[in-house]
Amino acid sequence: MQKVVLVTGGNKGIGLEVTRYFLERHYKVIAIARDFGDFEFDRNTDVKIIEYDLSNIIGIPKLIAQLGRIDTLVNNAGVMLSLPYDNYPQEKVENILKLNIESPVALIREVSKQMVKNKSGRIVNNASIAGQIGHPDIWYGITKAGLINVTKSFSKIFGAQGVIINAVAASPVETEMLNVIPEERKAAFKKTLITGRFATPTEIAETIGWFGTVSPEYINGTCIDINNGSFPR
Repeated sequence: MQKVVLVTGGNKGIGLEVTRYFLERHYKVIAIARDFGDFEFDRNTDVKIIEYDLSNIIGIPKLIAQLGRIDTLVNNAGVMLSLPYDNYPQEKVENILKLNIESPVALIREVSKQMVKNKSGRIVNNASIAGQIGHPDIWYGITKAGLINVTKSFSKIFGAQGVIINAVAASPVETEMLNVIPEERKAAFKKTLITGRFATPTEIAETIGWFGTVSPEYINGTCIDINNGSFPR
């Protein structure tokens, strides 16, 4: 039976590479995003496209109920606004909390129902080094730290019920999200990296894919750092 992966934000950046990773391993991919303009796999018969705004938390149970079996969930979608802490409109705070924390939790809650019933399933959360060392966008850092905690908390909730949940925490990656980071800050961060470059989306996707497919079941409730020595511990 062909396995199924649900990838949020599966249309670009890291999410696009995650979609590619699973397609290469003959999975059926359900990609969720708000916009699929110029999507590389829009005509691929193994890709189901769902245009959905994940800030609509209340609609997530109905959405998941319509999708059938899901073997792997990748919570990749997220937003970074790069606004100053003392000029962060409340609606922006609510938006980042919904997209970066509430929607992953809601998706885990709904998808895990069938996983627990089947005693099999994998969940991968795309966190960030920002959740470990802090970030100028304080709400981004808060939500990514929260996503790491979500991973650990759900691993305890699921226990030995066959659901494996892990996270990755990458330092900056060559995606559109870099566009909101000032050049001087990017240059300073590169000096902390062993190779002097940012990660590629493929490098992060391969780690996410490993977690979502064949990583040992004993690796559960953990977070892999992908930061090229910028945060050794």
